[in-house]
Amino acid sequence: MMAGSGGGNAVAGGLARHIPVLARQTFGQLSPHAGVYIDGTFGAGGHTRAILEVAGTQVIGIDRDRDAIAGGFALVESAAGRLTLVEDRFSNLEQVARSLGHEAVDGILLDLGVSSMQLDQAARGFSFRHDGPLDMRMGREGLSAADLVNTALERDLSFIIKTLGEERFARNIARAIVAARAEAPITTTRALVQVIEKVVHARPGEVHPATRTFQALRMFVNDELGELVTALGAAEQMLKPGGRLVVISFHSLEDRIVKQFIADRARAPSPSRHQPDIARVPPSFIELTRKPVVADAEEVSRNPRARSAKLRAAERTAAPPRGGDLARLLPSLPSRDAVMRGR
Repeated sequence: MMAGSGGGNAVAGGLARHIPVLARQTFGQLSPHAGVYIDGTFGAGGHTRAILEVAGTQVIGIDRDRDAIAGGFALVESAAGRLTLVEDRFSNLEQVARSLGHEAVDGILLDLGVSSMQLDQAARGFSFRHDGPLDMRMGREGLSAADLVNTALERDLSFIIKTLGEERFARNIARAIVAARAEAPITTTRALVQVIEKVVHARPGEVHPATRTFQALRMFVNDELGELVTALGAAEQMLKPGGRLVVISFHSLEDRIVKQFIADRARAPSPSRHQPDIARVPPSFIELTRKPVVADAEEVSRNPRARSAKLRAAERTAAPPRGGDLARLLPSLPSRDAVMRGR
């Protein structure tokens, strides 16, 4: 699904129901001017709307969630040809931009994680607070959370929940899931919450017992870390010299990947006797945020979701892209095929 084309200068309406996390800081780091920008996680369009307020900007909004794309049609219309929405994964941002005739862009924004809109829709199965089908698929295709919890081996479930959820009770939760599904398939969010609550008890001042497990399942189902790594490599390919990359993450593993990618690209490789010419390769990025930018107390009080947000930014140099295999940035996880075969 794609929406938007043509030309124009004004944006006067559209989405205003959602205030994005770290909006002011994101705009400052992206520093938009007349040019082409990719909003790799369009969501409710808050960041895109801010970019379009700058004269001469064009935005390519990408989202794998069809509801997000459909919800942005009013903003497409008000942007008078300066906004194009594409239903796709942000890992495909290079192909999307090139298919629209852009060989390079002036800025790329990735706002990671799940949106409040998705959490609020019980039928999407993202939230442990609303009973609904155990789904969690952002694009509504492929492996669902129900498939995962009802098929994966106990050891794989435990590893996924521990690694992606950073859940210290992962082994007990996995064991409980396997025992429960032997009685009946786990097909709803409420059923899964009830299983988790039997082994992880709520404590005052701590997050809900199901928080980390739901996070882990969602991240695995949507291959969120793999998508991020691919998108970072694509951003290096597509940004013009001086172009800005801004990433907002909500998970320590995401932030670690972004930090390592930027740090690696912002310094020249160390030479060795086996590769004496490697020092001649110049940095492809300039690091703009030595430490992550976080929300202040006022924003957190208005939007508790901002508490875990971390923003990192970098500016593209004129050096050629480094390329190479970025899979080394990813944690070791069971393959999706092996998980679904239950072996």
